[in-house]
Amino acid sequence: MKRLFALIAVASLFVLAGCNTMHGIGQDIQKAGDAISGASKK
Repeated sequence: MKRLFALIAVASLFVLAGCNTMHGIGQDIQKAGDAISGASKK
């Protein structure tokens, strides 16, 4: 039972870390798109 709990806890940590990473990548891509849009309007 302890092994199952430990496995679930570790898997949860990986999922949460992955979500934060994907969120950060999304923000970077959005900023780059905004910069390109701003440059094209000038």
